[in-house]
Amino acid sequence: MKRRQFLSTTAKSTAIAVTVGVAAACTTQLATPTVVPSGPTAAATTAPDTTVAAPTVIGQAQPTFDWQMATSWPVALDIIFGTAQNFADRVSAMTGGKLKITPRAAGELAPGTQVLDVVSQGAVPMGHTASYYYIGKSPVLAFGTTLPFGLTAQQQNAWLYDGGGIQLLQDFYQKKFGVIQFPAGNTGAQMGGWFRNEINTVSDLQGLKMRIPGLGGQVMSKLGVTVQVLAGGEIFQALQTGAVDAAEWVGPYDDEKLGFYKIAKYYYYPGWWEPGPALEVEVNLNEWNKLPAEYQEAVRTSAAHANVEMLARYDARNQTALQSLIAQGTILTPYSKEIMEAASTATNELFAEFSAKDADFKSILEQWAKFRDTVRAWNKINEASFTNFVYGTM
Repeated sequence: MKRRQFLSTTAKSTAIAVTVGVAAACTTQLATPTVVPSGPTAAATTAPDTTVAAPTVIGQAQPTFDWQMATSWPVALDIIFGTAQNFADRVSAMTGGKLKITPRAAGELAPGTQVLDVVSQGAVPMGHTASYYYIGKSPVLAFGTTLPFGLTAQQQNAWLYDGGGIQLLQDFYQKKFGVIQFPAGNTGAQMGGWFRNEINTVSDLQGLKMRIPGLGGQVMSKLGVTVQVLAGGEIFQALQTGAVDAAEWVGPYDDEKLGFYKIAKYYYYPGWWEPGPALEVEVNLNEWNKLPAEYQEAVRTSAAHANVEMLARYDARNQTALQSLIAQGTILTPYSKEIMEAASTATNELFAEFSAKDADFKSILEQWAKFRDTVRAWNKINEASFTNFVYGTM
């Protein structure tokens, strides 16, 4: 081989070797990125100034949690209990299975109306419930679900997510109960309940025994009703045995499943005490603080998704269920104007009474009422004008 040809061949071989070596080095660097551990169990890692830290990879150097979640719902109610299950499944998927949550039906870990109690005590790390079950502890808890003649589901979300509602409630929960909560479901405007007998006047309510929770129950009490608070799975038996003469739950889809129409044939509307009731995920604050930031965000995001998902499912299914109930003999009846006006007056009286003796309730009510008036003024122009025209001509 001539010397010039040898040198040329050697130079080409060297260039190829260098190129391959650089490519291999780059390939190795991309295939095995630097993972910076985070979370309470991760060791501190300091990267050189020239190194860009890769994001945390869920599933690596992260702790594992296996939580039980108490709920207020029977398993048979596939939307409301199913929402709790879907929330848990989504959290697991977002954390690579590291935060496992198992929803349990009402009565398994705690009675359906005592979920906040066990979460606050730390006996159970998490719950899914309706805050107005616990107004005996503080009337402020009604705001997390609904107030009589209050906000629709859309307005409730506007107050919670953009009107300061979530922050007000989280501050209160943390201070009073050692719990942090997130909206995680909404049924939409509910029905006005099942009655054995027809009711047309306020006098027809006198001495009536009714299952109805929240401030709506206290309004009914002002109108002469004997009020009971029962979990969903207990209502049918109470109606069947005569322990109550009337009961409300959610709406046609759930009410048909629970069989109320078999005992009480008068189905009233609207549920003026629950125009847009939200449900919530509650987490014991000590347990919450153990979670890495990524897991906390998974809980927060999954709760928000549950909030939208539940409302969509009820809205999509209630009308079909209502037609089924009517076909089976249910008598659909609106509340009389007399009862509606009496309930509205009693509601305002109740708000004034709570405000006079509870500074927290008064403070939140003032902020909430200002937001209510503003959003109603807007909805009167946009949505109400549209729906009034459409429904008036259908």
